[in-house]
Amino acid sequence: MKRADVLPHEDFGFFGPDSVTWKVWSYPTSLTIGFQRAVVVEELDPALVASVTETHAIFDRPRTRYDRTLRYFALVAFGSSRETSKAADVLVKIHSKGIGTCPVTGVRYDANDPDSQLWIQLTGWHSILLAYERYGPGRLSPDEEAQYWAECAVAAELQTCDPADIPRNREELRAYYERMRPQLLSSDLAKQAMHQLLDARVMLPKLPWFLTPVSWVTAVALRKGTIATLPRWMREETGLKQSRLMDALIRPVLRVAFGVVSLSGQVQVALLRLISPMTVSVAAPILLGVPPERAEVLTPAQARERYGYDRPRDAHLELRARQHAKVFGEGARPSDEGIIESQPILGRI
Repeated sequence: MKRADVLPHEDFGFFGPDSVTWKVWSYPTSLTIGFQRAVVVEELDPALVASVTETHAIFDRPRTRYDRTLRYFALVAFGSSRETSKAADVLVKIHSKGIGTCPVTGVRYDANDPDSQLWIQLTGWHSILLAYERYGPGRLSPDEEAQYWAECAVAAELQTCDPADIPRNREELRAYYERMRPQLLSSDLAKQAMHQLLDARVMLPKLPWFLTPVSWVTAVALRKGTIATLPRWMREETGLKQSRLMDALIRPVLRVAFGVVSLSGQVQVALLRLISPMTVSVAAPILLGVPPERAEVLTPAQARERYGYDRPRDAHLELRARQHAKVFGEGARPSDEGIIESQPILGRI
């Protein structure tokens, strides 16, 4: 894709070129290993894995699922304030369908639950940062790290969780994981989902036969690189065995590979087109340095006021109540209206 062919964003969205978010998320580790790690770790939440496996989307249409989810992640980091606000609003409608009773714990789950959204938010932003540190330029400065978590709290305003619950440093993040650990469950469902998501080939289109070895080597490297970022207790509980020697060996391999890719925005866009076509229009202006129509950064609150959206936690309460009545009152399936409405925004299912 040529720079001249890239459509500019309307504005800088919620961060912009001076943000640590752009610095970290625009590095090629982020939308590859960082994203893969995020969706793998998420599955340890029994409510989340129940919601995900209920649709069976990660098994029946994994490439589409990856594409839509990655596009939303990228919109939050790079998208214009209008486009991202619209996506955040429709996400509440999508999640209104993600309700039911967990078959493992017997507890009701709701994808719009603030605690569930906080888990997704933090595993995502932490995984992106960890991949950048492990396989990219290295650790951020203390000031940059503080800014990164402050920006994570800004992004949390696009979810139903409370931005005040976002950790502001590494110690607070560790404390959050310690609080969550007793609630995490390496069920058979979780293990099945994690192993599926660790195979990067589910992201790829059907490739010519002569590229099969390249696809296999890439998938193996990403799998090993992602597992190397997981804490030992998580690997032991989920059966993701990997030696310390492999952890050490894969690091320089991936650092060199990502370093080479980072030298060219054109190459990054080409690879992104391969793994997530719907994300290209979101990330290409940033990767190729195309300025927006307006050099303006908004807060989520300013964007909601400008474009007429409610806070996610207060949005579409009537629809959410109807979905609850259907599922828990009538024993029926929830409606797909959020999924249908999301397709022009996040891509077809």
